Amino acid sequence: MGVADYRNDIFRWSDGFNIGLREIDDQHARLVAILNRLARHHTSKTADDDLLRVFDELVSYTAYHFQTEERVMTEAAVDARHADAHRRAHQDFVVRALTARRDAEASPREVTGDTLVFLTNWLIHHILGMDRQLGVEVRRAQQRDGLAVTVEQTPDGERTTEVLLHAVDGLYEQLGRNTAELRETNARLQQELARSRQAAQDLRIAATAFEAQESIIITDAASRILQVNKAFCATTGYSFDEVLGRNPRLLSSGRQDAAFYAEMWRSIRASGSWQGEIWNRRKNGEAYPSWLSITAVPGDDGVPSHFVGTSTDIAPRKLAEDRIKNLAYYDQLTQLPNRRLMMDRLDQALTACARHGRKGALLLIDLDDFKSLNDSMGHGVGDNLLIEVARRLHFCVRDGDTVARLGGDEFVVILNDLDGGEQAAIQAERIAEKIQARLGEAYVLDIIVDGVVTGTCNHACGSSIGIAMFHDRSVSADDLLTRADTAMYQAKQAGRHTHRFFDPEMQETVKLRTLLERDLRCALAAGQFVLYYQPQVDAAGCVIGAEALVRWRHPERGMVEPAEFIPVAEETGLILQLGQWVLEQACRQLTLWAGCAETAHLTLAVNVSARQFGRASFVEEVLAIVDDLGVTPDRLKLELTESHLLDNADEVIDKMVALKARHVGFSMDDFGTGYSSLSYLKRLPLDQLKIDQSFVRDILSHPSDAAIAKTIVALAQSLGLSVIAEGVETEGQREFLRDHGCVTCQGFLFCRPVPLEEFEHFARQNPCPG
Repeated sequence: MGVADYRNDIFRWSDGFNIGLREIDDQHARLVAILNRLARHHTSKTADDDLLRVFDELVSYTAYHFQTEERVMTEAAVDARHADAHRRAHQDFVVRALTARRDAEASPREVTGDTLVFLTNWLIHHILGMDRQLGVEVRRAQQRDGLAVTVEQTPDGERTTEVLLHAVDGLYEQLGRNTAELRETNARLQQELARSRQAAQDLRIAATAFEAQESIIITDAASRILQVNKAFCATTGYSFDEVLGRNPRLLSSGRQDAAFYAEMWRSIRASGSWQGEIWNRRKNGEAYPSWLSITAVPGDDGVPSHFVGTSTDIAPRKLAEDRIKNLAYYDQLTQLPNRRLMMDRLDQALTACARHGRKGALLLIDLDDFKSLNDSMGHGVGDNLLIEVARRLHFCVRDGDTVARLGGDEFVVILNDLDGGEQAAIQAERIAEKIQARLGEAYVLDIIVDGVVTGTCNHACGSSIGIAMFHDRSVSADDLLTRADTAMYQAKQAGRHTHRFFDPEMQETVKLRTLLERDLRCALAAGQFVLYYQPQVDAAGCVIGAEALVRWRHPERGMVEPAEFIPVAEETGLILQLGQWVLEQACRQLTLWAGCAETAHLTLAVNVSARQFGRASFVEEVLAIVDDLGVTPDRLKLELTESHLLDNADEVIDKMVALKARHVGFSMDDFGTGYSSLSYLKRLPLDQLKIDQSFVRDILSHPSDAAIAKTIVALAQSLGLSVIAEGVETEGQREFLRDHGCVTCQGFLFCRPVPLEEFEHFARQNPCPG
C-alpha cells in the first residue's frame, strides 16, 4: 500500500494500530490527529503563535495520555519489567519534547520540522511496540487474576501496518530535508480534502467533543448550542436536551460585567481564541470558578462558523489555593493576619504615608499575666481568651487599619492615614486607650474538657502597648517593629496596663543593654566576677562580719556596677547562675576564715534574688554547698528582700524553716520599703532586720525617716531580732541609731565595699575583743 493512499493527512489512523484497550486506542487516535494538525501548521502560513499553541497541545495531551497508560499498568499490575521500561520511555519522550518546545520559542519553524520527524517516529514505534505489548500484558494480567478480560484481540494486518510505518518514516524524513516539498504535498492534500471538507469538519467536531476529558460546548456562529459532552452535563447539571439550541449565557453567574464579555469577544475576533478564569452557575444555582478556553472554527470563507468552548471546574483547586493562602498568611487560632502578612501590610503603609504625606502608627500589644491564665486554667481557656481579644481589637480600630497576631499573647495594630504633626500621636494614643479599656473589661471564658464545655471562668486582663510612629520609609518595617517592642517593654516596666511611645534615645539604651547581656553571658566562664566585702561593725567599731557584694571586672569597660548588670541578669535568668557562683565563693571564704583565729568569728551575708530563692531545689543546693565546703552554718547569713513574699509566702517560709533547722541565718534586707506585712513577718524565722539606707540617709533631717528607723528597731526588739543599718555615712547618723537601739552598722563611714585583701586588713585593724 503506497503513501498516496494516506494523503488526506500526513499520517492517518487505522484500526491496524489498535492495541485492544479502548481508552488508550481512542487517545492514540487523538494524538495522531493533533500530530497531523502540527504538520499542517508547520507547512502553512499560519502565525508562529498558532504553531506553538498546537505544539503545546500535543505535548500536554501526550503527558495526559502517559498518565492514563501508567494508571492502567498500575491497576492491572502488569509485569514490572515492562512497566518500568514503559515509564522510562515516557520520561525520555517528555524530556525530548520539552527541550524541543523550549528551542522552538526562538525559531518555531526551524525546530518544528526536525521535531516532527522525531515525534512521529517515536509515537508510531511506541504504539506498535510498547503499547501493543501493554495490551498483551493487561490481557495476561486479567486472565491470571481470574478477571473478566476487557482487552480485545488486536486486528490482523501487521504487514499493512509495517508498510504504512515505513511510508510515514520516509515522508517525515523528506519533511526534515525539504520543507518546500512538504508544502507542495500538503497543497495536493488540501485539494483532495476540499470535496469532503464539511464532512471532515463534522467528524473533527464530534471527535473533539466526545474524546475530551474537559467540559466541552460547541455553538454555531449565532451562539446557539449544538453539542455538549458528558463532562459538561456532569459539571453543570444540565442535560443535552435542556441546553440544545440555547445561548451559553444560561450559565452566567452575574459576577462578570458587560465590559468583561466585550473584551473576551474582542480577543476572539482578533486572534480566534480566548482563555481565562470565569465564574459560571450550575443548574442548582451554585456558582463555581472555571478555566474557560474558546476557539473559533473558521468556515470556507474564513468567517467563524462554530465556536468550541473547553472548560475545567477549578473550584477544588481554588479551595486548595485559598487554604494554602490562609495557612501562609493567617493565624489559625484567631484568623487574624500573621506576622508575614502583617509585615507586608506595614511595608505598604510606609509606602502610602511617604506618597501621600500622611502619618501612621504601629501599636504592639502584649497581654499582662497571660501565662498565669494558661498555667492555672489550661491552654484551652487561654486560646479562648486570645480569640476574644482578637474580636475586641477589631471593634477598636477603623476600616483600613490592620489587626494582626504576632504569636503567643502579642498582637499588632497598624493605624493608617493619620493626621500630620502632633495630632497623629494624639489619635494613636486615643486608640491605644480605647484598646486598653476594651481589653480590660471582664472576660467570661468557657472551660472545655475533651471538647465538652464543663463550666466558665471569669478573668481580668490588662495590656501593655508600645507605640511607634512613622511617616515615610526612612525606618524599615523590621526596625519599626523593634521600636514598638522597645516601647512596649517600657510600658511594662512602668507598671503594666499602660502605653508608651518609642523614644529614639531609648533605642540607644536598648542597644547598650543588648551588648551588656551578650557580655554578661560570657563573664562567668571568663572569670570576670569578683566578690567585694563591706564590713559590718558593732557599737565599738569592731568588725563582726561582712556583706558579700559581687563586682564585674569588664575587660574593656572596667568595673561595672551591680546596679547596671544585676537587673539584666534578673531579666535574662542569668541571676541563677551568678547567684550560685556568689554563694559558693562566699562559703569558700567562710571556710578559710574558720581556719584562722582572727577571722573565725566573722559572719558573711549573701544576697539571694527572689528568682534564685524560688527554685524548687534551692534548699538542697545551699545545704550541699555548706556540707561540701564544711561551712559552719551559723556564720552564713542569707539576705532576702520583702519581694520574696509576693509570689508564694508559704513556700518561702517553708524553705526558710528548712534552712533554719540547719542553723543558716536570715536577714530581711531593705526592710520597710516594700510589702512589710506584719502577719507574715511574725511567721518568718528571721535573725535580723536591716534598715534600708533610704531611711538612714535623711534620718537627721526628715522626721518621718527617723520615725520609721525607730519603729523598725522597736519592732525587731519586740520580735527578738537583731537589727543592722546600712548606708551609714556620718557620725551623726551612727549616734542617732545607737541612741535608739541599733548598734550594728555598715556604710562608708566605716569602709566601702573592698576586695578581700583590703577587707581582711581592715578587720585586723578593728578586731573584736578576744
